[in-house]
Amino acid sequence: PELLAYAKQGGVVVVQYNTTPGPKPNELPHPLKVSRDRVTDENAEVRILAPNHPLLSFPNKITARDFAGWVQERGLYFPEQWDAAWTPILSSNDPGEPPRDGGLLVTQVEKGWFIYTGYSWFRELPAGVPGAYRLFANMISLGHSGK
Repeated sequence: PELLAYAKQGGVVVVQYNTTPGPKPNELPHPLKVSRDRVTDENAEVRILAPNHPLLSFPNKITARDFAGWVQERGLYFPEQWDAAWTPILSSNDPGEPPRDGGLLVTQVEKGWFIYTGYSWFRELPAGVPGAYRLFANMISLGHSGK
């Protein structure tokens, strides 16, 4: 509840992947159901679902190039269902698997933002993957573009 209050007051909350069953309902602004879905191919195509979302434009313009050079996997424990208040930002999948659209979900809550992400930041950031740093910087900067 404290993190939700923080977001409502203008903060940005980033919730990284959770194993099933996922975060408790009172920890999120809107329902989502975490699955065991993952994308293990670190070179799997990442598709941008919401190209005009502010998360993809400030401070960095995020493009397909930002997903080059990722290590070990794209992500894990992607949500398989979510409330319509969440906006799916990216989609990816292993070859022969269905698209996993829940790896980066965003919702505005009053003055701030709440983000759920199943992408493997715990691997990409220590490995120094530039695109991962660019996108993570955008996540924590969401709502602060000065516009």
